[in-house]
Amino acid sequence: MANPNAKGDRRERELVTALDEAGFAVMRAPASGSATERELPDVLAGDGETFYAIEVKSSAGNPIYLSGEEIEALVYFAQNFGAKPRVGVRFDREDWYFFHPGELYQTDGGNYRVKKETAIAEGTDFAEFTGDSQKVTLDEISVQAQNEDKRDVLGAVKRGDLSVDDALEML
Repeated sequence: MANPNAKGDRRERELVTALDEAGFAVMRAPASGSATERELPDVLAGDGETFYAIEVKSSAGNPIYLSGEEIEALVYFAQNFGAKPRVGVRFDREDWYFFHPGELYQTDGGNYRVKKETAIAEGTDFAEFTGDSQKVTLDEISVQAQNEDKRDVLGAVKRGDLSVDDALEML
C-alpha cells in the first residue's frame, strides 16, 4: 500500500532544499505530524536574523484546509521557539506561497482555508520570503513613475532646455 503522506513528505523535502539553496539553515521536524504527541511545525528555517516555523501544505488545485488545532499549535510553538509562524502552500505547477496564520481565511467551523487564486494574488512568493525581491504594488509603480517624470522636468530646467515657468506648468 502506498504511503498516503508521500506527496506531503516530498513537498516538505522540496521546500527544505529550496530554502537551503537560498542560504537558510533549515530542517524538517522529524516528529511533525502524527509521529509525536507534541505538535511540531513541518519545517524550521533561519538565516541568522529571521527564524520561521513553517506548516507545509500542498494540493493539486483544490483549496487547502488546515484545522484550527494545526494553526494553534504552529503559533504556540513559534512563540515559544522565537520564530515567525508561517503556512507554506504549494499548488501543482505553481510556486511556493507563504502566509502568516492571521492572513488566512477562517471558516465558520474554526478551520482555515487557502484557495489557489488567493495564494497567487495575496501570498508572499518564495523570492520575497527569502529576501531576494520585494512585492511592489501598481500604486507604488505609479508613484515611482511620477517621481521620475518630475526629475526629468527638473533636469531639463537645469540643462536650460526648459524654462522654470514651463516646468511649473508641466508639474
